[in-house]
Amino acid sequence: MSISADFTFYKGKKVLITGHTGFKGSWMCRTLQHLGADVCGYALDPPTDPALYDICSIGMSILSVFADIRDYDKLKETFDSFRPEIVIHMAAQPIVRMSYKEPRYTYEVNVMGTVNVLECCRCTDSVRSVVNVTTDKVYRNDELNHAFKEDGYLDGYDPYSNSKSCSELVTASYKRSFFDDLTIPVSTCRAGNVIGGGDFALDRIIPDCYRATSSGEDIVVRNPYSTRPYQHVLEPVIAYLMVAMRQFSDHSIAGSYNIGPDDESCINTGDMVDMFCDSWEKYTAIRPTWVNRYDGGPHEAGFLKLDNSKYKGYFGYDPVWDISTAIDKTVEWYADYSAGTDCLSCMDRQIEQYLYDFGQLME
Repeated sequence: MSISADFTFYKGKKVLITGHTGFKGSWMCRTLQHLGADVCGYALDPPTDPALYDICSIGMSILSVFADIRDYDKLKETFDSFRPEIVIHMAAQPIVRMSYKEPRYTYEVNVMGTVNVLECCRCTDSVRSVVNVTTDKVYRNDELNHAFKEDGYLDGYDPYSNSKSCSELVTASYKRSFFDDLTIPVSTCRAGNVIGGGDFALDRIIPDCYRATSSGEDIVVRNPYSTRPYQHVLEPVIAYLMVAMRQFSDHSIAGSYNIGPDDESCINTGDMVDMFCDSWEKYTAIRPTWVNRYDGGPHEAGFLKLDNSKYKGYFGYDPVWDISTAIDKTVEWYADYSAGTDCLSCMDRQIEQYLYDFGQLME
C-alpha cells in the first residue's frame, strides 16, 4: 500500500506530541512513524494499566520525555533540545467524571498545560505549525438537537468541558497577542468521541464493553439513549496531521475545526453496544449481552453532534471509515489482544489500510 502523496510532507519533519502515552497519542505516534517523521513525545507515564503505549512498544523508536505538562521548565528544556517544527498538543485530563472528582487538577492540566505549551512555542524559533486538540464538549450545550458549528458559544458545562473551553480561549489570545506577529499558524481541533483498539480508560463505553465481555459479565450501559459522534481514532489523528501540514505553508487556513463524522455515524450508545456485540461475535463466536442500568452519575450531555462542513470544505475531505467499519476495526484489535496475538501488527495493518483508503478517497 502506498502513502498518499500529501503525507510524504512528514518524512524527516520534527514533530513534538504532548500526551503521547495516552490512547490517541499512541496512535498518533505510530502513524507518524509510518510517515517517516522524527517524533518526540512529552507526557506522564501511560495513564492506564494495561496501556496501548506499552502493549505496542510505542516508545521504542521515538524520543520520549516523561514529565508533567504543568512543569514549564522541563517542557521548555525539551523544546530547546528537540527544536520541533510542528507541535500537536494532546496532553489532557480527558475524563468528564474524573473532572468532578478532581476539578483543580483538571483545570491545571487542561488550562495551564495549554499556556505552557503555547509559551514554549512562542519562545522556540524552530516552530512552524501548532495544533491544540480540544473536544466537541467545548460548546454550550442547550440540548436542542442541532449540530454545533465552530462559531458556537464556548461554555462547557462540567469542569473537563469548561477547562477545554478555557484552553480554546487561551489559544485565541496567544494567537492574537503573539503568533500572528510571529507568523506561526495555530489551530484548534474539536473532535467527537473516538474509538479504536487499545483504549483502556475508565468511563468510556468501548473499554467498558471489552472489560465486561472479557470477564464474562454483562455490559452495563449508563445511558443507552445519549447520542455521540463516534469515529475511529485514525480519523482525528489524520485530521490533526492534515491541519498541521496544510497550515505550515498556507497560514490563512489556521483557525478552529470540528473533527467529526457524518450524520450516519452519530448514534446512540445502545446502538453502538449492539454493534460491538455483533463484531465480537464475528471475531470470537461469543455473543456478549448488555443491560441498561442508569447509575445516577453527574451531569453529562445527552446530545452531542458536530457540524464538520468547515473542515470538509477547506480540506476536501470526507470521513474514511463509517461507524460500522470503525467498530469492526476496534473489536478486531481487542479480539487479537484477548487472544494474545501481536497487537502491534494489527495496529500497523489498520494504519496502512486507513492511509490507503484515505488516498483512494482523495483521488
